[in-house]
Amino acid sequence: MSRQSHNEPVEVYAGTAWHAGLLKSMLEDTGIQAFLTDEIIGTLNPWWTAPGGAGSVKVVVDPADFEKAKQIVLEFEDNLKKES
Repeated sequence: MSRQSHNEPVEVYAGTAWHAGLLKSMLEDTGIQAFLTDEIIGTLNPWWTAPGGAGSVKVVVDPADFEKAKQIVLEFEDNLKKES
């Protein structure tokens, strides 16, 4: 998770299109507006958007929602680890 300028969207997650889409839905269910970046190119040619093709689709949110989104992302990642 990275924190940028206060006016720019903040990336809170990078992963597969499936995981990013699932997380986006979870964020939106809690009232956080989220967007996916590199969704098409990250799916078709993931090595163009991320080294080795890992983490090719990103989830971004408004900086004002960063702290709330961070908690949801951490819980999401913990659940992914438990499944593996």
